[in-house]
Amino acid sequence: MANVKPFKAIRPANGLEKRIAALPYDVYNREEAKREVEKEPLSFLRIDRAETQFGADVDTYADCVYEKAHELLWNMVANKELIEDTKDCYYVYELLMEGRTQIGIVACASVDDYIHQVIKKHENTREDKEIDRIRHVDACQAQTGPIFLAYRSHPVIREEIERARKTDALYRFTAEDGVTHSAWKVEEKETVERIKNAFAEIDNIYIADGHHRCASAVKVSLKKRQENPNYTGEEEFNYFLSVLFSDDQLMIMDYNRVVMDLNGLDKEKYLQKVEEQFQLTKWGEAPYQPEKKGSFGMYLDDFWYKLEAKEPYDDDPVEALDVTVIQERLLAPVLGIYDPKTEKRIDFVGGIRGLRELERRVRTDAKVAFALYPTSIKELFAVSDAGKLMPPKSTWFEPKLRSGLFIHRI
Repeated sequence: MANVKPFKAIRPANGLEKRIAALPYDVYNREEAKREVEKEPLSFLRIDRAETQFGADVDTYADCVYEKAHELLWNMVANKELIEDTKDCYYVYELLMEGRTQIGIVACASVDDYIHQVIKKHENTREDKEIDRIRHVDACQAQTGPIFLAYRSHPVIREEIERARKTDALYRFTAEDGVTHSAWKVEEKETVERIKNAFAEIDNIYIADGHHRCASAVKVSLKKRQENPNYTGEEEFNYFLSVLFSDDQLMIMDYNRVVMDLNGLDKEKYLQKVEEQFQLTKWGEAPYQPEKKGSFGMYLDDFWYKLEAKEPYDDDPVEALDVTVIQERLLAPVLGIYDPKTEKRIDFVGGIRGLRELERRVRTDAKVAFALYPTSIKELFAVSDAGKLMPPKSTWFEPKLRSGLFIHRI
């Protein structure tokens, strides 16, 4: 059973939500983040990426950067640019992108549920990225970026979300990228209990995105447990900020690949090797968007090909992923891409950028591109339930959750 609790959110004062809300910290490099903050001085990015407040001579991970994040956050609270609710609430968060809505519950999930694998992961984390967020959470004494969680749909939660959406919205604004964000507060005691009890009936929750933030929150909690002689288990640091979406709300986009060369092969020899594993069909100059699992688009020399896997798929949930099939049947044996996590000859392009971006890359800095059919949420659940890990760059979620709309004081 999942322990998903309400909390007292720190959130933007009404009227400032559009200015404060920011895309996740890891969407930007340092220069891009600095430009965003210069454009909007209230952007929460200045807290999530406090190196934007310093010159290039200051290291991104210097102590003063994390100290500045703490200062900026709590100054915003002192100035009432951010306000803190006085009682525990759930919040309904809706994102509308290109006519499609995605609606979830903002709440705090349990560190112990993560430790005991009630909350399941599908990828490993890198220690350097963990350390950065551990230091950030520890310095701010708050979790500033929500973890994106998924669960199998529950009728009571669905009913309460719809009930909340019929009330006056707490926030509603359209960001520069065209995504409309709306939020409602759920504070009635009976409703809060219904939602909490409904989550308690759910066996497992899954990390969709935010593995590093989640692992960091857990490590901060374990550290605080050791430091606290009066530890009870009820402290806020035992929980981490999350937005939970039911499986029927989520859309995973394709995560495509570009490779810089043909591994020393000429075009004719390369295509011969591709045909050993895939049915190859000449498509034309118009992009080929894979329409089902097992089909792939390939762009080479201003021309699109359709690839279909010849051999049947393995029953193993990881081996059955299209990202595994293209890796093990083409990228590794033909193009020599054996470790996509470290190999510099491959790059990854989120589906939000479209197939024309693959064409642009091949015409500029790459030689061949591959368009994949999106991994499904069912596949993500199956890999997690098997206790296995997905290959790198298997899923691309859109729209992105905004940071700064809901903050959890620990």
